[in-house]
Amino acid sequence: MVELMLTAFATLLCVTALLAYLNERFFHFPTTVGVTLAGALASIVLITLDTFHLIPGVRGWAASLLQTLNFTNFVLNGILAVLLFAGALSLDARQLLRQRGSILTLAFLSTLISTFLIGFAAYFVFNLVGLDVPLIWALLFGALISPTDPVAVLDLLKRARVPAKIETLIAGESLFNDGVGVVIFLALAGIAGIGGRHDGGVNAVEVLILFLREAGGGLLFGAVLGVVGYRLLRSINQHAVEILVTLALVVGGYVAAAALEISGPLAMVVAGLVISANRHEVFSEETGELVESFWETIDQVLNILLFAFIGLDVLLTRTTGAQLIASAVLIAVALAARWISVALPFMLVRAREGYGAYTVRLLTWGGLRGGIAISLALSLPASPYRTHIVTVTYAIVLFTIAVQGLTILPLVRRAAEASPDA
Repeated sequence: MVELMLTAFATLLCVTALLAYLNERFFHFPTTVGVTLAGALASIVLITLDTFHLIPGVRGWAASLLQTLNFTNFVLNGILAVLLFAGALSLDARQLLRQRGSILTLAFLSTLISTFLIGFAAYFVFNLVGLDVPLIWALLFGALISPTDPVAVLDLLKRARVPAKIETLIAGESLFNDGVGVVIFLALAGIAGIGGRHDGGVNAVEVLILFLREAGGGLLFGAVLGVVGYRLLRSINQHAVEILVTLALVVGGYVAAAALEISGPLAMVVAGLVISANRHEVFSEETGELVESFWETIDQVLNILLFAFIGLDVLLTRTTGAQLIASAVLIAVALAARWISVALPFMLVRAREGYGAYTVRLLTWGGLRGGIAISLALSLPASPYRTHIVTVTYAIVLFTIAVQGLTILPLVRRAAEASPDA
């Protein structure tokens, strides 16, 4: 089994490297967007070769390799901790602290509003096309598709020289709403009585307690991890040991959070931000550059692997006409819900914090979905509704990466020209 997993990972690594090379050499798309599109195209080619018996069995062979890795474990129980910690470490934590009101308002309120807007709309759309998905499953879909993943667009924001304030807002909101989205998903799964830690069904009070324990516990535990890391790192000045300490903090902290039944994603974000805020005390100039370069490289490599995996996972998706119709409608629904869920909470913070007219549009069109959505969809237990949700999730993720990810640059440029604060 271990040998098979190593073979599957080696294959994924080699394919990802090839896709990234071809994109960098010939197409020059943003890397995460390019490898996703190339992976999806490669999947379609393999499906075509298998369908027309040009290379019989090739789709089944490739699909079995991907299933060996298990996308959900690869993301939720694998690279997510590293990605969130690295993302938080790369941010200007002091700038994020100054914008904490808008970031936390969006992360919590926007994710909640989006979950219920998409969930209720999905319930009607699914049933309209004859898929008969229950309301609680539609709400689960709303929860898993609401968290945004701006990884693919952050490089574009930097190239367009978007104001640092807006970049911090987009990145900060995404880091926190990943954790919030997972907590909401777990709470709804508890209500549905499916899988996970709470498979017996829970009432409204228990859901509130669950939410507070997962989210509050994750935030508090992350702060403790960050302080422990800060004290350890401040007392040494050797970059290899400092890298080892941060790795242990991430991997050990994420496992401990899971054992404590609190939010590991939120804990990793807070831990990364605590160390980022004190980086000048924690690291010398020389070791700081080496440690931060390590985490930046790990972040980029794992993100490329993740987005290649997203593209290649098209191999595992078998669709019906009704699912395609539902996907097309729900792509528009998800985009509209994103705009509403950003615009409403933003009314509370926009005037006070001085954001410009383009900010809501940037947050809406830059709200890409990614690995979190797919991994949560794939974590759903077998049922007559699971395949509908997985198919629509893939469609929305690919649309946001391919269409929004490739077309946001003109919007960013207009925003930057219209106002230095967007």
